[in-house]
Amino acid sequence: MAELLQQLVTRQAGLRHDATALVMNDERMNYAALEEASNQLARQLQAVGCVRGDRVCFLTPKRVAAIISELGILKADCIYVPMDPSNPAPRLAKIIAACEPRCVLVAGSAAESLRDALADANLSAAPLIGWWEAESPPSPGLKIEFSRSDLTSFSGAPLDYRNRGADTAHILFTSGSTGAPKGVQITHDNALRFIEWAISYFGVSAEDRVSGHPPLHFDLSTFDIYATLGAGAQLHLVPAELNLLPNKVADFIRRHELTQWFSAPSLLNYMAKQDVVAQGDFPTLKRLLWCGEVFPTPALRYWMKRLPHVSFTNLYGPTEATVASGYYTVPARPPRDDSPIPIGTPCDGEELLVLDENLRPAPPGEVGALFIGGVGLSPGYWRDEEKTSEVFLDTASYGRIYKTGDLAKIGEDGLVYFLGRADSQIKSRGYRIELGEIETALNALGLLRECAVVAVNSDGFEGAAICCAYAPLPDSGANPTTLRQALRRTLPSYMLPSHWICFERLPQNGNGKIDRRALREQFQQSLSQAARA
Repeated sequence: MAELLQQLVTRQAGLRHDATALVMNDERMNYAALEEASNQLARQLQAVGCVRGDRVCFLTPKRVAAIISELGILKADCIYVPMDPSNPAPRLAKIIAACEPRCVLVAGSAAESLRDALADANLSAAPLIGWWEAESPPSPGLKIEFSRSDLTSFSGAPLDYRNRGADTAHILFTSGSTGAPKGVQITHDNALRFIEWAISYFGVSAEDRVSGHPPLHFDLSTFDIYATLGAGAQLHLVPAELNLLPNKVADFIRRHELTQWFSAPSLLNYMAKQDVVAQGDFPTLKRLLWCGEVFPTPALRYWMKRLPHVSFTNLYGPTEATVASGYYTVPARPPRDDSPIPIGTPCDGEELLVLDENLRPAPPGEVGALFIGGVGLSPGYWRDEEKTSEVFLDTASYGRIYKTGDLAKIGEDGLVYFLGRADSQIKSRGYRIELGEIETALNALGLLRECAVVAVNSDGFEGAAICCAYAPLPDSGANPTTLRQALRRTLPSYMLPSHWICFERLPQNGNGKIDRRALREQFQQSLSQAARA
């Protein structure tokens, strides 16, 4: 098997050079062309001075050229840093200042944001800018070193690499509690061990047509891209604008005859609530996978009822442990809307550890902190030893493990069950409350498209105020009064939310997950205004 991620594509280019590798709208690229273009980009980067270990950012829309960017950066022995083009300039500036890139590839309207970000980043040496479009470069105050049209002057022949498997392949910046993004380093070895397991377990083959739904700065895209290319299959990139159009997503799956779909659960839940999946729909689909947050059981039951020919797998894992560390393929449609779906068992080479406060194994059935060990563990946060040492622990009993911040338990069936974030277990009115339990009860009512329960500090007697953001189904009659009354049938009064905000659809972050931080801020602002009134 390959030692470096980019070698997966080189291998397929030799075996299946005319086979389609990438599809985006009307654009298609075969393996031979993908190999040649990425080799040319690697030589272009080397020609402007990029050397082993340099960081190269790319700030481009999700398109075929973005995949070429990732591969070309790796082939130049560099580290790729994907950035979200929708991010405001101040956030981009923090990422650029943290990773100090040698070069930035930019395309489209993001050029203006990059100009402002570079002005804010206060770098000792400005990065070289590559204009990653075929047309003429813009003039937004950026000095353009090269453009995509320059690549044809470079050889597309294979390169020799100095990198090794233990070297960092990419840095993914995630939100930090202090407001500064954290850069998670992922090595070639980290990614390849997961990719090898996934190709084998899911049986990904050259006949597959796989979705590319997550944004490229989200770690789920690592699975989509490299498992697909490693198997010689087709990667069908899903346009970001479809996320708000569930009927269009369903049409995309049908039209592209996808065999595998992988996304965060929010979109799947939204599609279920909009009832866009017909009985026996998506006849070519073989696998539906999700990761990143809890998939509400009512929505899962909806999907499994309509697609009896599809296998459904829950993947679990934080970015710090490379895509996923645990998996559970649901054997049958859950019998009830409140049936829990486990994380399951560890992926090959991984460990899921449920430990007590003394880092001893929690007895089956008891709540503990979830730690991860094994081959997927990141080397740590980019240039931040303090944050790294806080959550990556060297232990005598388990070796190096990662503190996920999640709560879990071992069920009677021996499987691991996710119980929520440690910081979502709160005390209100003296009671210990798990906010995820309230969300489960709300989802089971059948009245809501989606919901999220968060806690905010309160000056009232309850301590932490329980707040619910919800999007009702049409004609459901759902409002705070009816929802509280319905919840009283299953939850004690101290677990009922005291503050509510109704949405048409809950806000999402750049990774397609419910933006709980934004919701907490909105509730906090609302409570503060009420206190001043």
